[in-house]
Amino acid sequence: MLDQIHERFDVYPDKALVDGGFASHDDIEKAEAEPRKATVYAPVPEPKDAKRDRYEPLPGDSATIAGWRRRMQTEEAKALYQERASTAECVNAQARNHGLIRLLVRGLKKVKAVALWHAIAHNVRRALSLGARLTLAAG
Repeated sequence: MLDQIHERFDVYPDKALVDGGFASHDDIEKAEAEPRKATVYAPVPEPKDAKRDRYEPLPGDSATIAGWRRRMQTEEAKALYQERASTAECVNAQARNHGLIRLLVRGLKKVKAVALWHAIAHNVRRALSLGARLTLAAG
């Protein structure tokens, strides 16, 4: 994802808010290494041992992974990660609620068409919702 952003805009973002299910140690290492150097914000998974602090670095952790664990313990990191939930998760949940659970088409062109229709429908719903609020506020 960071490489795609770089291809499109010729810069790497300084921060990456990552879904917990997609944040592997290898991905965190790559994101925080040269040339990307993005600070990764992803939830630290619950340990199997309930007595162990999830934010405490493990003996085999690299400096990058240990730093990520410590960073995610801070209130600043937790607050920043909550921003992801208020933006991306809402769109994903609404897409699922409106039938975008499993694609029933094959081929990149058809999949792209279905995804774009859902994006357009989402944008229209949001515009109507926000327009109604603006009308009520002005009136």
